[in-house]
Amino acid sequence: MQTTIEDALREEGFLSVAGLDEVGRGPLAGPVCAAAVILPPNSEWEGLNDSKKLSAKKRDLLFEQIKSGAIAYAVGLIEPEKIDEVNILNASFLAMKQAMEQLSVTPDHLLIDGNQCRFLPEPYTCIIKGDSKVASIAAASIIAKVTRDRLMDEYDAIYPQYGFKKHKGYPTKEHIEAVRTYGPCPIHRRSFLKKILEVSNEAK
Repeated sequence: MQTTIEDALREEGFLSVAGLDEVGRGPLAGPVCAAAVILPPNSEWEGLNDSKKLSAKKRDLLFEQIKSGAIAYAVGLIEPEKIDEVNILNASFLAMKQAMEQLSVTPDHLLIDGNQCRFLPEPYTCIIKGDSKVASIAAASIIAKVTRDRLMDEYDAIYPQYGFKKHKGYPTKEHIEAVRTYGPCPIHRRSFLKKILEVSNEAK
């Protein structure tokens, strides 16, 4: 994947174009994680794609290549308590804002995966399915995905009864049954568990 869109924006005068994406909207547990990435001009990244379309092995390989080859990258994490407070959509955009603000190079244009944006400064461009079309957004999706997956692996060691290493907090049958058996742990999103816990209480 080439930095085609980023390079077109540079020709318009935007020197630092950052791609932003998030992962982890759907899980019952753990943070939502976003990344911001600025790639070098006129660069091509073999195998770069939406993180969901890549194997874990390929993601890990690209993760290291992006970290070493990007002009700048940063990660933002919004924890479950904040997700419950502001809702998952707002939390996703707050994670993007956090990632953008932590970049070592200040971007002058943002490329954002999706069809809307909140809390981020203009100018920006929202691109539907941007993680499969735009190199810097795809790179951000990989940085965010690998970062979050590794964090969930760490949580698995702390709360082994939930199987976080296997499902990364997503609502699999195994995970839902564990929540009903053991109740929520500190990294669960309480606002996501209402129906699950209601069913569990009704069964008692």
